[in-house]
Amino acid sequence: MNDNSLEARLSAAIAGLPRVSLGWLQTPLEAAPRLSAALGGPPIYIKRDDLTGLSFGGNKTRMLEFSIADAQAKGADTIVYGAAVQSNYCRQLAGACAKVGFECHLVMRPEREMDSTQITGNGLVQRLLGAHVTVLPDNDRAKQQEAIHAKAAELRAAGKNVYVPRQPDTVDLEALSYAISALEVVQQARGQGIEPSWLYVAAADTTQAGLVLGLKAIGSSLKVRGINPSFKNGNEERMAVMANQAAERLDLDVTFTAADFDNDDSYVGERYGVPTPEGLAAISTVAQNEGVLLDPVYTGKAMGALIDHIRSGKISADEPVIFLHTGGAPALFGYAEEMIAALAG
Repeated sequence: MNDNSLEARLSAAIAGLPRVSLGWLQTPLEAAPRLSAALGGPPIYIKRDDLTGLSFGGNKTRMLEFSIADAQAKGADTIVYGAAVQSNYCRQLAGACAKVGFECHLVMRPEREMDSTQITGNGLVQRLLGAHVTVLPDNDRAKQQEAIHAKAAELRAAGKNVYVPRQPDTVDLEALSYAISALEVVQQARGQGIEPSWLYVAAADTTQAGLVLGLKAIGSSLKVRGINPSFKNGNEERMAVMANQAAERLDLDVTFTAADFDNDDSYVGERYGVPTPEGLAAISTVAQNEGVLLDPVYTGKAMGALIDHIRSGKISADEPVIFLHTGGAPALFGYAEEMIAALAG
């Protein structure tokens, strides 16, 4: 098949899945000439998935279009989930629930001491959107999972039809949503007459799994470099499982192994949820040169990696590169002290 036939096949396969409209798609692919000039580097383009629209937007909106549709198909009326207090996923999940009329319960873990005492950024927005938010006393992921399942059981006992997203048999729905974004990127780049070699993205699992799936399915040579916001623990293997599961769901003749995923955790810093000086500097650089706002947990660290790769020559000055902006700017307000200190320093 030629490229157009492969692209049409991928579009048709995804169009056949249940989906609820939650965001503004497709998102723009914007040139960032002032950022490129400031770095003395290659032409940089930003895929603006921060502009998906739902409750401040971000990459999770694409994912939720499929998982919320799955919840509706299963007769759900209540969603239970949890992540870090400043979770972008939970912010957009609360927005999706408000939009379709689901009850939303979030069981959150504190990454920092202030997460237990202050309601800021995404934590504020989650509540504004009507979510029932519980903040656990400890940053313990295993206990959090136990608490999520206990909350789901409690609500089921009360007569609710509960859906818990991102389970082993459904997480590929969220991964495959990013095959669409990959297709958009390729078509938009073609329309603008650019031939990028690399796509950089802050990603731990689903987003990168979907991007790699989409690009391989349409025969694109564009390579994805995922910058992990937390330390890896078999991430590449998990992404391969997700991509294979999604490919099977879509009846696509592609398969994946861990070797298909370039996922770098060397820019995490101390740990997940703690900003790095390089990430904070990257946020300022992009804001002051392009008027685009990144966040301290995900996109700031990923842009810090891209800047480092440009300055170190890992990416040549004539090699166009795309940065996929996955959103997260509301978290800036949860990290105001760190951001102000970085600006002053």
